[in-house]
Amino acid sequence: MPKLRLLNIFGTRPEAVKMCPVVQVAQSHPDIESFLCVTAQHRQMLDQVLNAFNVVPDFDLNLMQPNQSLPQITASILQNLDPILSKIKPDWIFVQGDTTTVMTSALLAFYNRIKVGHIEAGLRTGDKWQPFPEEINRRIAGVVADLHLAPTEDARQNLLNEGVEDWRIAVTGNPAIDALRIITSYAPPPEVENLFEQHHIGKDQKQLILVTAHRRENFGQPIEDICTALRSLAERYSHQYHIIYPVHLNPNIQEPVYRLLGNVDNITLLPPLDYLPMAHLLKHAVLVLTDSGGIQEEAAGLHKPALVLREVTERPEGVKAGVLRLVGTDPERIVSNAIELLENKDVYDAMSHSKNPFGDGYAAEKIIDSLLKIHSKLDLP
Repeated sequence: MPKLRLLNIFGTRPEAVKMCPVVQVAQSHPDIESFLCVTAQHRQMLDQVLNAFNVVPDFDLNLMQPNQSLPQITASILQNLDPILSKIKPDWIFVQGDTTTVMTSALLAFYNRIKVGHIEAGLRTGDKWQPFPEEINRRIAGVVADLHLAPTEDARQNLLNEGVEDWRIAVTGNPAIDALRIITSYAPPPEVENLFEQHHIGKDQKQLILVTAHRRENFGQPIEDICTALRSLAERYSHQYHIIYPVHLNPNIQEPVYRLLGNVDNITLLPPLDYLPMAHLLKHAVLVLTDSGGIQEEAAGLHKPALVLREVTERPEGVKAGVLRLVGTDPERIVSNAIELLENKDVYDAMSHSKNPFGDGYAAEKIIDSLLKIHSKLDLP
């Protein structure tokens, strides 16, 4: 029986974090011929993760351009990925999540009559504008997908409610937890140890609050409000906590963040970090404030209370489980929730001891097993 030909496709750092464990399991499987194509929708940030996992792409489209629009990146992926599909002729492609790379690759696979496996399938907010453009990207991928690899039971239920056949869905957990399990087993990199030493972070010293905020829907007044809240927290806890905020390179984030927070003593603004140091900062944080989808899962995986700087989340399991709190971008709401967690040990302990709903750290194996199982069942188109 010929090996299953699988082409994994991703283009951003969050995709790479979750796909690298899957790529590694696929590459080592005797019944799979596995290939990897990166679009490099995010260039530098993508390469950091590939290096951390020692994963080398077979094809690199290198499509990142300064200030490119969503239509431009979509058109570029369509034009440049199509010859790769013609050359490899995969039985399946794997895409993960909700980026423009995911949506466009899934659509292109459909045009080429190639089956699509969608990892992290079934996440929904129910609002097509939040998050933008991710909610529609993942819905389009879901319409095209032949195998839906849902991270949780809630995600599976979303798919069933949309009419997806049950046998096409597998609940696998999220490979983000696999990635964390692998990466946090490594020693902390020197840059993290230097940061802790420089800012007196550690046992019997200041404790770490980690922040990430970069989403498009938070451009403008929302990011200014987030910065106002961070400044208030920094002033209130100047001797107890140090805030570290790796700042996304987008000018819509850089300008307000550096203007409002650049001169606050116990806030350190950093360029975007490699995945390895970021994972170790997360491991040592006592509180996380984030608008990132992936960090919500990673914080839960490390039992770190996380305040979600959004009005809606496609990860309601985390809110229901008690490991996440939706606080939006209102400064008073952010500050009051942070104060409650930092000053009420019972509330903090209840949140940090909640069960992680996002997986056991071995999703990649379940994903590959599900692929092989459905491949043996499906007829060729």
